[in-house]
Parts: sequence; C-alpha cells; structure tokens
Amino acid sequence: MDSTIKRGAGLAGAVTASLLALLTAAPAQAAGTTAASQASTGATAVASPARTDAASQELPVPTGSHPVGTVSLHLVDRSRPDPWVPTEKARELMVSLWYPAAKGGGTTAPYMTDEEAKALLEGQEITGVPSEAVSGTRTHAVSGARPAGRKGTLPLVVLSPGFTMSRTSLTALAEELASRGYVVAGIDHVHESYGTTLPGGRFARCVACKELEADPMAGGAKVVRGRQADVSFVLDRLLGRHPVWKGARLIDGSRVGMAGHSIGGASTSWTMVKDRRVRAGVNMDGTSFVPLPEQGLARPFMLMGAGAEHEPGGKDATWGRDWARMTGWKRWITLEGGDHGSFTDYALMTKQSAREVEVTRAYVAAFMDRHLRGDDEQLLDGPSETYPEVKFWK
Repeated sequence: MDSTIKRGAGLAGAVTASLLALLTAAPAQAAGTTAASQASTGATAVASPARTDAASQELPVPTGSHPVGTVSLHLVDRSRPDPWVPTEKARELMVSLWYPAAKGGGTTAPYMTDEEAKALLEGQEITGVPSEAVSGTRTHAVSGARPAGRKGTLPLVVLSPGFTMSRTSLTALAEELASRGYVVAGIDHVHESYGTTLPGGRFARCVACKELEADPMAGGAKVVRGRQADVSFVLDRLLGRHPVWKGARLIDGSRVGMAGHSIGGASTSWTMVKDRRVRAGVNMDGTSFVPLPEQGLARPFMLMGAGAEHEPGGKDATWGRDWARMTGWKRWITLEGGDHGSFTDYALMTKQSAREVEVTRAYVAAFMDRHLRGDDEQLLDGPSETYPEVKFWK
C-alpha cells in the first residue's frame, strides 16, 4: 500500500501502534505492567460511565474562560442503510457534544469506554497494556452540565477523526474550543473506528477496515462521501426545527465550521462542497481522496500538515492539486518535526509534551475565530515567534 494512502486513510498501523505503545507505557509500568510492543431519526442521550482514575495521564487544561460540559448522543438516520453493513437498514452514529457550561460542580467525563480502549489496543496489536491506561485518561468536561450562553450566539464546529480512531482522539481540541465559546460536535462514524460503544450493550467493530485494506483509493473515497452524509445528517439534527439536544437553541446556524484529522480532514473539504452550511474548514494531515471539483471551493480553508510529507512538492500530491482549486481565503501551514498523530490527543500522550496539542489548538481556534466570529487573528498572517515550528507556505 502506498505510504501516502496509509497516512490519509489512517492505516499507518505501525506508526500509531508505536504512539500508543508509548502512550500507555508510563501508566502501565506504574501499575507493574510492561508495554510490549466513533429522514426519520431517533436520538438518545447516552449516560457516561464513571471515569476511572487508573491512568495518571491528563489532557491539557482548556485555556478559554468558560467551564466545559459534554453529552453523548446516539443518532439514527433511517433514510439510508449503513454504508459498510447494508443489512443494517439505518445509519447509526455516536456524537459527543462539548459546549460552554454553567458554573458548578459535577463529574468529569470518561475519555472513552473501557471496551473501546480494548478494541483500540487490539487493533494496533499492542499487548501487555491495561485498557484502563487509555480509558482512564483525565478530561476536563463535566458530564451533562447545563449549557450556558445566549440564544443563537454560539458558533458550531464539527470534528471528524482519523480512520480507525474514535471521536475521543480530538478531545483536547474539542474542550479548548468549547472553553472559548463554541459548541463542538465530535462524530464517531460507526464501523470506521476499531470500536464504538452503542446503546443496549452493543459494540460496533471496524467493518470498513478490510475494504480499505483491499482497495485504499476506492475505499478512501467511499469513506469521504459517507462522512459527508454523516455530517450533514448531524447538522440537520442539531439545526433543524426539532433539534435533538436541549442546548441547540444556543447555536448560531449561520456560523458552522468543520475540522478533521487524516481522512476526517479529507472529508472536510468534500463536506463543504456538498453542504453550504459549513462556512470554513481545516484539514489536519489528510490525503484528499475525492478531488475538489474544477469550479473550486470559494469558502475559507486551511491545510495543516506534518513535516515534509505535506509541504509543497511533498509526497502527498493531492494537496497541491486541491490548493489550486481553492479560490477563497486559504492557508497552507506545516508543523516542523511533526507526524501524523501530532494533531490528536495521542501527541500529548505519547511524547509526554503538550506542545503539539498546544499548536494545534492555537491555530485551529484562530482559524475558527477569524472565519466564524470575524476576529482579526494575526496568528494566521505569517510566521510567529511564539510558534517557530509552524511554517507558512502559501
């Protein structure tokens, strides 16, 4: 399989395995264990299980002024079958919402369920590591906290994770945006992650994995198109006349952005082509499996890649192709010394440093502030002394 396809599809198993092995090494050893090597609809609010404190790892504290709340929703799109399991006549999604919350106490949300952590470790062929070392990662959002804000004032940002990854892999970014006054919707595209916990004791595995391994290009394009349908459905359910979330009245439906990692980033540009409600988008290190149409994309877009792989003239030629078709505000930046996991929580967990997470949060937040709030964000105007590792190309 071509290395570029591996990165874009999130199939770089060896890379992610080494990341996760490092992630779990410290807490595992502390526990005496040695690491070895996410139209008729239904919507159900899903209660979060109690968070375990088995791991000492903690996500960075959000820097915004708002406390953060979170809730998980189970959404069912009965207008279409599941793209990976056609016998399932409805498409199920798990969605986490992060949002500004009213002040008050409460229990912080778990990072992921223990079964999801086990599936992640199994999928990356990591043995000898307790699943609690992953699922027990400490977060900062309070489960079920009361949403805060004025009606119709909060921008909405949709996050789509990399292939095989859970929606929780972007939790640090989601909590940061929510603390700055955004509603954030992270989507688990069921059957595309190693494991997704569903209501009723059900657990969905990665059915799409075999299809992408057999034909990465065709499979990648199928993922991108399916994720566009998933995102549009979620927007329907949050912004429609009968929204599925009690805090939806706070959202300003005219200010919607999207960011994604890996194939989630590739899905962002295509979603903007098909759904004009998404005003601005960020692709974090994702190969573009579905080209932008020749007429181009006129809304704001940022390409944010890792190292030489995604520099102009780098191995991933899809960025140069699509860049030429972006006719609106645009930026192309790379993180020197970064890798494919740099834009996810795993960068913090594996390297025991918050720097890459800090950079990602700063630039994505600046992008959304400029294009969804109209703020004059000079961070996007060129190189910064604060973040010298970020290179501006065009």
